[in-house]
Amino acid sequence: MTDEKNLPGAGILADTKAMIDGLKTVCANAGLANDSSEYKIITEAFLYKFLNDKFLHELRKLDAFKDAENIEAAYAAMDEDERETKLLEITEGTAVLRPEYLLSYLFNRKNKDEFASLFDEALLGIADDNVDVFSVKAGEGQPIKLFGGVSRFIVEEAKRDSFCAQLVTKLAGFSFERAFSEKYDFFAAVFEYLISDYNKDSGKYGEYFTPHSIATIIARILVPEDASDVTVYDPAAGTGTLVLAAAHRIGEKHCTIYTQDRSQKANEFMRLNLILNNLVHSLPNVVHDDTLKYPRHYGKGGKGIKQFDYIVSNPPFKADFSDTRDDLANDKYRKRFWAGVPNITNDPDKMEIYLMFLQHIIASMDSKGHAAMVVPTGFLTAKGKIPMKIRKKMVESKMLRGVVSMPSNIFANTGTNVSIVFLDASVEHDHALLMDASKLGEKRKVDGKNQRTFLSADEIERIVQTFNADEESDGFSVQASYEDIAAKKFSFSAGQYFEVRIEYVDLTPEEFDFELSERMRTLSELFAEGARLQDEIELQLKKVRLG
Repeated sequence: MTDEKNLPGAGILADTKAMIDGLKTVCANAGLANDSSEYKIITEAFLYKFLNDKFLHELRKLDAFKDAENIEAAYAAMDEDERETKLLEITEGTAVLRPEYLLSYLFNRKNKDEFASLFDEALLGIADDNVDVFSVKAGEGQPIKLFGGVSRFIVEEAKRDSFCAQLVTKLAGFSFERAFSEKYDFFAAVFEYLISDYNKDSGKYGEYFTPHSIATIIARILVPEDASDVTVYDPAAGTGTLVLAAAHRIGEKHCTIYTQDRSQKANEFMRLNLILNNLVHSLPNVVHDDTLKYPRHYGKGGKGIKQFDYIVSNPPFKADFSDTRDDLANDKYRKRFWAGVPNITNDPDKMEIYLMFLQHIIASMDSKGHAAMVVPTGFLTAKGKIPMKIRKKMVESKMLRGVVSMPSNIFANTGTNVSIVFLDASVEHDHALLMDASKLGEKRKVDGKNQRTFLSADEIERIVQTFNADEESDGFSVQASYEDIAAKKFSFSAGQYFEVRIEYVDLTPEEFDFELSERMRTLSELFAEGARLQDEIELQLKKVRLG
């Protein structure tokens, strides 16, 4: 977890959180706290403010506005043709706002009748004007627009104007101007705080937030420092933590992100995450649909599925695909799900969804591609036909680079033990580095109840450095040859490959006799204590019987 006090933008981060808290207070006062609509209101209001301030920030860079005392007034005073000409100079990927959609314009009219309609019209207008750049796609290719309006969530129409006016007031009391010079860590902290109350299980397909420790480890192991002009893909992207960490490692201008997820909420959060982190150019590649049944990123000429340079994934725990399981078992999908389609079980630690995504990821790797996926640790030794077939494929294709087994309770949402499997098709490997990091970390209670394990910066560094150096470390990491892995039924568990070390100490005959006598004496004392306890137990049982 990021130490926010040490972030360069700690002051603006605190102010940003205060603004978010203010928006949540407005919702709570309207009776919408924990309502299903709250996250839409909060995220739309937050994003509107961000886009408004970013647009004004970019306007200030233009010669036409450098000397303007009031940039909003100068912008509004231009005739439409002049304005359109000037906007051609604005930085690509910036949302364009009409004068009547600016926050200052709305704030000056917040006490007028029908203000809720005015606010919604601004949101919808921004969405329509920027649909080509800022929309994400539904499965069939239809654009999902940036905004949908917020007043509709207030059932009592008479209260809508006041509600929207309060939101605008909270937004007007804050500025993102100081934040635009901040980097990924700052916006990662903002994003995590923004969605913290809304990143919960929902129905069959919960959204999960991958811990930053895991995201950091995956990015630093998976991506070499010189990676450039590459594609990064997550087929179960959730809110985007993994792809954003990889993109930050590569450099936002040097990669293109592709994602898919069947959760609408997750895709909305993903879009917000990309916008905050200067990855607007990847928005057209965010798709809302079921990856297993309808993979929407296609290869050249629209044939087959697209192949990617880097793939990261943490599929949602316990996700249910029972509705599509039989369809996926048909011949149509056999090329992608070559190891088979598992039956759905009620096992609390079931791994069916992982077996499906592992196969999809291998099928989506470029011939020189790299991949990392979070799996239940049970997958490393599972004896079932499908997990065995998948592990065998990883070894026999010489792409298994290694495995890191993480501490328990590393996730907030589940106690399931997890490991990270790393694949690398860019070279032919002859061994894998298997690492047992399960004993690392500090256990802390979160919210006074749930226990989580947190890795320190030094522990993360140890994992990354040891893995990237392909080093063996007693009881921590081991180089397992592919021959040894095959001999152990393709087990990826580090513990099965550690050497059992016996320490020998030279003793004189006298020292040996003394050591043996001491140990025999200790053993006799333990036997005597055992006998005494047995007699005591029998006596107490007799008393109970007589009583």
